[in-house]
Amino acid sequence: MLTTRFVNGAPNWVDVGTSDIGRASAFYGALFGWRFRSAGPDAGGYGFFQLDGRTAAGGMQTTPEQGPPSWTVYFQSADAEDTCKAVELAHGRVLFPPMDVMSQGTMAILADSAGAPFGVWQPGQIKGVDMAGDPGSLRWVELHTPDEAAAAAFYGAALGLETSAVPFPGGTYTCVNPAGAGQESMFGGIVPPDDDPEEAGAASGAYWLPYFEVDDVDTAVARAVEMGGSVRRAAVDLPGVGRIASLADPDGARFAVMRSAPRQA
Repeated sequence: MLTTRFVNGAPNWVDVGTSDIGRASAFYGALFGWRFRSAGPDAGGYGFFQLDGRTAAGGMQTTPEQGPPSWTVYFQSADAEDTCKAVELAHGRVLFPPMDVMSQGTMAILADSAGAPFGVWQPGQIKGVDMAGDPGSLRWVELHTPDEAAAAAFYGAALGLETSAVPFPGGTYTCVNPAGAGQESMFGGIVPPDDDPEEAGAASGAYWLPYFEVDDVDTAVARAVEMGGSVRRAAVDLPGVGRIASLADPDGARFAVMRSAPRQA
């Protein structure tokens, strides 16, 4: 599961690019209780979404030239330059080469072999988000891609991730964990787009979908709609997992919410 005890290959940051950071702040503030705090005049408008003083995510206002509004999941890398080389060898692309973010760390934006964007963060003073798994924070990440086997091979080569098939109602679910860390460290999954009725046949391409924990999924869905968001997949109960729903913010950035089922011994 996701924790803030970050290891190489595990998600350690998540942020949203939006056309209107004020509107996004109001939306996510109403949904998760986040407050937006600017990272300062030298940060180019970047800032932190915080809950009770702890950083849950990042965000910034972007232009159409930078791509459509979206959430980006970042994975920990011990060496961003080496990771970029591994991504290219695995037939991915470097969209934004490694850049030092003052003394905070080093970031790069990449795309996998199917075109799904993702980031890497090489920690400096900032190790990652301050919270994970709690209400209002990142709980799970999911790659929607047309070729699960190719995705598993890519992320194994590029980030050293391991996959395993977990029994699931109606079949199996491909889970992902850092190399050698075991199933207790699973942080996400890989699914085909056809598993999402709203995405079936859409020309939206492959993408990573972040899941945020909430106290009540139905309340979160209603609040998201009230604040100008939309429902991409209605709330549903998944045995052993919890209750989940897929949403989009007023700008169209995709994310999901979940109320996790109690862990069994």
